[in-house]
Amino acid sequence: MHKLRSFSVAKLAEVFSRLSSRLHRTDGRPSAPLGSRILTNTDDVFKHNMWDHVQWTEEDKENARQKAKENSCTHIPLEEQGTFDTEACQYWDKFYKTHQEKFFKDRKWLFLEFPELLPSGAKSQTTNGRLGDQQASHPQPTGSSTDTETRHRQHNGPTHHHRNADAPNHQTESGQGAAPDRNEAAIQAATFPGQHASFRILEVGCGVGNSVFPIVNSIKETDAYLYCCDFSPCAIQLVKEHPDYHDSVCHAFVHDICEEMASFPFPPRSLDVILAVFVLSSIHPKRMQGIVNRLSTYLKHGGTFLFRDYGRYDFSQLRFKRGRCLSEHFYTRGDGTCVYFFTKEEVHDLFSSAGLEEIQNLEDRRLQVNRGKKVAMHRVWMQSKYRKLHPPPPS
Repeated sequence: MHKLRSFSVAKLAEVFSRLSSRLHRTDGRPSAPLGSRILTNTDDVFKHNMWDHVQWTEEDKENARQKAKENSCTHIPLEEQGTFDTEACQYWDKFYKTHQEKFFKDRKWLFLEFPELLPSGAKSQTTNGRLGDQQASHPQPTGSSTDTETRHRQHNGPTHHHRNADAPNHQTESGQGAAPDRNEAAIQAATFPGQHASFRILEVGCGVGNSVFPIVNSIKETDAYLYCCDFSPCAIQLVKEHPDYHDSVCHAFVHDICEEMASFPFPPRSLDVILAVFVLSSIHPKRMQGIVNRLSTYLKHGGTFLFRDYGRYDFSQLRFKRGRCLSEHFYTRGDGTCVYFFTKEEVHDLFSSAGLEEIQNLEDRRLQVNRGKKVAMHRVWMQSKYRKLHPPPPS
């Protein structure tokens, strides 16, 4: 049997038949599968790029805690941390200008995990992809200290998104404008892109469109509409230049989700789905709650917030060297971008504090394999779905 360098093989064959926190759906859609490739024989570990539902041993957990403790024992001085915030646009624009749209494949796994992205009756045009295989196939830039899923996140939204100055100034529900009794009829009467759609999606941190175009190609024959935003003008320009982009089904715009007064090109309570994939982790932990609160005001009652991001003690966290830590479980990479690693409890607090109800909140543990180098890596991602509650009936 091959010797595995990145994890303990003891009890590796232990798996989850199905995670107990999955909920049975009532709308006819299947529950998110999170993969079904189970490693039952450690001799088979290098036969595939990814194995699903891998349970850690106590030795694995302790090793991870110790590595994270070691690489976070020295923090970057506070007086030096501001540049990672104020110069984020420069870091990300440089990345997009260098790599353009050639860095990643489209997310063909998207609808397997998030069928809520499709309006009722629609079928995904790309449902045959596996999350693990897509991630493992991504190339890495020479000399980069980041792994493939790190760069996967980078193409889907950095810490900051510039404000769209041309967007209409629709205020949020948090006391800054929109009347609390604004209904769907009033929304339809307003003038904004996608106003006549019956199903509206927003992707925040869209990058160059690796989620955008699988969604666009699946909703273009429906009465659905996609909004997508990113902080980087270069990224949004690349989205608009894509041959599948058309403003009849998609509106891409530059936006700063960290800016409290930044406006969106649609009114509050007009969205059915918000998608945030490897976006919130790049934002300073102290800002996350305000961002989720503001974004949630744009969901319709019954609308869904879909979230996928890094989990605590993911392989990419353990790879950081000393001197890259900004604060607890929050790091900066060599290119100036930042990343935070979540726990289930933190994710739940983040969304429930915004008034959203848990549908799904999972810790997705997988074994990612480099078959060429015979290395296996523990990956940990959070996958969550939260619903905006309907208001209670009047007494």
